Amino acid sequence: MNQPVKAVDEKFCSECGAVIKAKAEICPKCGVRQMNPPAAINLGPVASNGKSRIAAALFAFFLGGFGGHKFYLGQVGLGIVYLLFCWTFIPAIIAFVEFILFLTMSDEKFNQKYGQA
Repeated sequence: MNQPVKAVDEKFCSECGAVIKAKAEICPKCGVRQMNPPAAINLGPVASNGKSRIAAALFAFFLGGFGGHKFYLGQVGLGIVYLLFCWTFIPAIIAFVEFILFLTMSDEKFNQKYGQA
């Protein structure tokens, strides 16, 4: 089977597979508009274990009453405690304080505290 070869500045059409220029918005062969690859969401610097301070803050804000941020950071025991006491709303209050702490914490301090793999 003869496979088409593409150069560095070329790509394959997402519809017909023809070799087209990498910057082409529309395939000249089939006329289908080419979609750009989805842009990655940047949540700031990440720790060595792949955890992000901003992601932890968002988990604390939205799922903190259920311990979502604790599970995300690998603190499963504390996450279970948050789940057990979520009906008291005390974990939600603590999670809101932790949300503020995550936002004000430096990336270096976050990496020291939560960056272990």
